[in-house]
Amino acid sequence: MKLAKSLQEIQPSYIREILSAACAPGVISLAGGLPDAKTFPLALMAKSLIDLPNQPQLFQYGNTAGYTPLLEHFSNYYQLPASHSSIICTGSQQGLDLIARSFINPGDSIVMEAPSYLGAIQVFGLAQANIESISQRADGPDLEELESCFATKDITLFYAVPDFHNPTGVCWSIDVRKKVAQLCQQYNVAFIEDVPYRELRFKGEFLPLVSSFCPENSLVLRSFSKIATPGIRLGLVTGRSDWIAPLNKVKQAADLHSSIPMQAVLLNLLQHDGFEQHLEVLRGLYSERYKALLDNIALKLPASCEVNEVNGGMFIWLSLPDCDVNALAQTALEHGVAVVPSSVFYQERENVKPALRLNFTNANIDELSEAIDRLAKVIEIHCK
Repeated sequence: MKLAKSLQEIQPSYIREILSAACAPGVISLAGGLPDAKTFPLALMAKSLIDLPNQPQLFQYGNTAGYTPLLEHFSNYYQLPASHSSIICTGSQQGLDLIARSFINPGDSIVMEAPSYLGAIQVFGLAQANIESISQRADGPDLEELESCFATKDITLFYAVPDFHNPTGVCWSIDVRKKVAQLCQQYNVAFIEDVPYRELRFKGEFLPLVSSFCPENSLVLRSFSKIATPGIRLGLVTGRSDWIAPLNKVKQAADLHSSIPMQAVLLNLLQHDGFEQHLEVLRGLYSERYKALLDNIALKLPASCEVNEVNGGMFIWLSLPDCDVNALAQTALEHGVAVVPSSVFYQERENVKPALRLNFTNANIDELSEAIDRLAKVIEIHCK
């Protein structure tokens, strides 16, 4: 059969493609956004997992929107207003796909920061959206560019990761959050707020969601891959009920519903007395690894390699002197360290600034040190 035109134009995910090479013996991976498997709260999940065979009703077909007790928990925990509802997805990535298929027609214009999350670029590309790129600053999107785009073009939605952005780690300031919400309301642009790293803040105060300033103009995507386990493949979309209803219809056609047994296990985990302590341990560990990576970069890499400091999340953005960043990433892999080049995070490849996205959550402190030793040699080869 002939491939659909929309698929012909989509490049495979660099990160998924490199995963097998990054996991090869002797390779230290700073590439994927992988949580440390040793931190998975399996002990907290053990009782509910062992008890699954005693609950055969969980293995029957279920409601498309999700396991009712879990939905009720989310409604209370996130204090959803009466006009809002939620849908549980097979990872928040599916939630993004449901949004694209529900609200985007081929040729519709949407806005994303540049650089931006690769998975979102792929989803919106498959929906054949016209992606308008907005520059990113240290405290969030360039507001002048954003307002100009909203004012001069017919924009359907603005997708962003305001808390510890993937790939740059940037966290939007409170003023930027309020202004983006105001602009979305003023120009009737839906705001799609993706917050998979929000709970991983290890420094500073938690900031309000952008959507809290424009609740009737937003959808929020949440993930449990980073704070529970990726393998349970569960995410959540919340927002006004008339915006959630179309997602439910698309999901019915896509997969009927996400795993009910895993939803029951997740509910027990979230309600477990030890879950908050698990999050604290996770934040402490990631904070230590982040500091170790930052210290090694300062000690071993040239001053021309600039890194952004972050207060949470899983990534830092290492800006490089002018170089072929794709060739550098390939050489790095040959030297036993996997990294992701900045080029994969841009829709418009001609505006790419040479940089690397580095993950600090999966490798231990000794591995992070060795990875930067190897990367220093590669940078010396490519950045002269």
